[in-house]
Amino acid sequence: MLIRPATTDDWPRIWPFLRRIVAAGDTYTWPRDVEEDTARRLWLVPPPGRTVVAVTPDGAVLGSAKLVPNQLGPGGHVANASFMVAPEAGGRGVGRALAEHVLERARADGYRAMQFNAVVATNTRAVALWRSLGFEVVGRIPDGFHHPTRGYVDLLVMYRRL
Repeated sequence: MLIRPATTDDWPRIWPFLRRIVAAGDTYTWPRDVEEDTARRLWLVPPPGRTVVAVTPDGAVLGSAKLVPNQLGPGGHVANASFMVAPEAGGRGVGRALAEHVLERARADGYRAMQFNAVVATNTRAVALWRSLGFEVVGRIPDGFHHPTRGYVDLLVMYRRL
């Protein structure tokens, strides 16, 4: 697996799995019916943000991540990131590889910490991954997410120093 900067040419291979993940409504705070143009603008971020893809040797996109400042100005030294792994690539280490890559890139870009603002508490695989990479829960928004089958569940704010 190779992780490299995403290009606009990658979008047609990102959009199908991004659309499925968002439409499922169980891990992302985006509208479940997000339109493609909106999703593209939200995912393929301009500098200082970065979007990367994890690809196979033959160019299949297994997952993608974006890295952005969590805030602007005086809060711009804390990074934020989002991750999407194609469901068919789940359990193959793609998420961990993307996370390790993004954490290293954030360090190299001069960020001092990373914060996730809205990790769905029932997304146990993601919570376990972030904890294994040194993130801790620093806040909880009770009933902050309306899960399609579990009703209202908590959102976690997770943080780690870089």
